Amino acid sequence: MPSSARLPVLKTYKLFIGGKFPRGESGRVAPARSRDGAALGNYCVASRKDFRDATVAARKAQPGWAKASAYLRSQILYRAAELAELRRGELENELARAGVRRAADEVAASIDRLVYYAGWTDKFPQLFGSVNPVASSHFNFTTPEPTGVVVIVCPDSPALLGLVSLLAPAILSGNSVIVLVSETAPLPAVSFSEILATSDLPGGVVNLLTGSRSELAPHFASHMDVNAIVDGSGDFATGTILQGGSAMNLKRYARRELTAREWMTAKAEDPYWILDTVEMKTAWHPIGM
Repeated sequence: MPSSARLPVLKTYKLFIGGKFPRGESGRVAPARSRDGAALGNYCVASRKDFRDATVAARKAQPGWAKASAYLRSQILYRAAELAELRRGELENELARAGVRRAADEVAASIDRLVYYAGWTDKFPQLFGSVNPVASSHFNFTTPEPTGVVVIVCPDSPALLGLVSLLAPAILSGNSVIVLVSETAPLPAVSFSEILATSDLPGGVVNLLTGSRSELAPHFASHMDVNAIVDGSGDFATGTILQGGSAMNLKRYARRELTAREWMTAKAEDPYWILDTVEMKTAWHPIGM
């Protein structure tokens, strides 16, 4: 058969749930296309059941991840940066195929941001915690602790840097996350999940879904085993749905409103973003004689 008549076998990019790569409960797939309409591959369309499976995996993994030392969490984030550096060409190609003009700059910024937040893992408790003056013979300490399971909704652009910038400050404190990646350019994020799978990150700490915001946002907002939502979508309708549901069941909600250019700047390297997914715990201890 002439080579010109051959149809290429396009990769189907799967979900990342519990450290594994399932195809998705519904069996639905959608084509990912470049800006000129060329087929790049297929990706799975996550359903409500997939989200629920991801939540179960995240809840199961979260206590062990929270108990890991800050040093270990830092080393795992740094390991992800090392592996991303090794697969830099692949990530750049994924972004370039999706129409990103400065793909190399975005990949470099994503790797640097992983390293940046890895450095905060053992420092944020000292910055945000305190020793409180009290009028009794006690020591009084306030320390930040992870809030639990966090849903992250990524911006469409930048597809990779937006993901990393929202993911890293949420997991460095000991949270586990369910991430809905860019709706218009999902493939770079799914390729990044393959890096996470080999970075010593425990299965279930990070779960990546591809699919429709409008379909999944109501389930994010209503699920009772989600503790917080970080909304980087920049979409007013999505934000309204997420805030409405969060108000009903008292989820913590944080919005990230940055332009595509601002994701490349220090505005997306804000250590105070860590505070949006931690709880402050105060402990009293009697002063011994």
